Amino acid sequence: MKRRDILKAGTALGLCGWMNKSPLAKEHSELWVPPEEDAHELTFMQWPVNGRVHPDQTFLHMLQQTIADIANSIAEFEPVVLLADERDHKRALQMLSSKVKLWDVPTEDLWCRDSGALFAKTPDNRRVVSHIQFNGWGDKQVHKRDGLIAGLIAERLSMDMVPSGLVGEAGGVEHDGHGLLMAHESSWVNKNRNPSVSREEIERRLLKAYGAERMIWSPGVWGEDITDYHIDSLARFTGPGRALINLPDKPNKSDPFHVAAIDTHDRLLAAKLGVDVIPEPTYRRVKSVDFVASYANYYVCNGGVIAPQFGDKDTDAIAVNAVEKHFPEREVVTLNVDVLCEIGGGIHCATQQLPAA
Repeated sequence: MKRRDILKAGTALGLCGWMNKSPLAKEHSELWVPPEEDAHELTFMQWPVNGRVHPDQTFLHMLQQTIADIANSIAEFEPVVLLADERDHKRALQMLSSKVKLWDVPTEDLWCRDSGALFAKTPDNRRVVSHIQFNGWGDKQVHKRDGLIAGLIAERLSMDMVPSGLVGEAGGVEHDGHGLLMAHESSWVNKNRNPSVSREEIERRLLKAYGAERMIWSPGVWGEDITDYHIDSLARFTGPGRALINLPDKPNKSDPFHVAAIDTHDRLLAAKLGVDVIPEPTYRRVKSVDFVASYANYYVCNGGVIAPQFGDKDTDAIAVNAVEKHFPEREVVTLNVDVLCEIGGGIHCATQQLPAA
């Protein structure tokens, strides 16, 4: 299923009422979301099952195997909890290593970065869920189950939920854990997520939700993919003052994603960040124009980085070298995750970390 096909999948559903109903919901004066490279207690992932989202059963089974491959790889470095309806556990167990645990949390799709819980710490070092409400990327996809996942995780972990006042996805904002955020406007200043809310107010709420001080915005791309161009498919912070970005060697000025990517790159440089560029693969196994060949969509776990490879010997090696440069004390493991890239995402999109207590 291609990105533009996904836009047609599912029906529009209203926001879930978990934020308002939860007895755990409280206000906190200050929150802080640690950087991804800080120590994790575990990684959360989700099991894809919905036949309306993924009607091709052969492709769905390939997705499930890829999610299992990612979970098994991460489990060599830290615990992994896979969220799935209990009725789906039997099939999942056939693909998972014994190191991966299953929780009975019903899911529809696999994008845990977006529909899972965003974890933050309070000044007294308690962990809470800094809640950004998932609505299926602007009601583009069914999310009756996925819209409830963050609340169910908070309940199971007995954590407070702190509403951000925002609709959106954690994959739509990148944070360095040291006071800086970056995002594409298209994923946030959008009537399908936050109608009638100004960019200034969205920025204020994001800074508060992440415990950050300033933000780098670039326009992004509206309406061309299901996420409205999530930043984590383009650029990632790797520490204070530095970033990696994935760019085409020969940008096509008629491609809105290329134009937006170059703009984001220029804004990161203007913000005085040290930016290393990874070129997009010249040769790859999947030739579709909608394929998201993002080396930036890796996941940092305890002692490791789980990263994609696309079959281009040269650029795959460049990407590994770049990631090793930025994370020199971690082992880089590369996986073929082409089926995720065919539907607009990658490894980072499928994961969400629980910071260590």
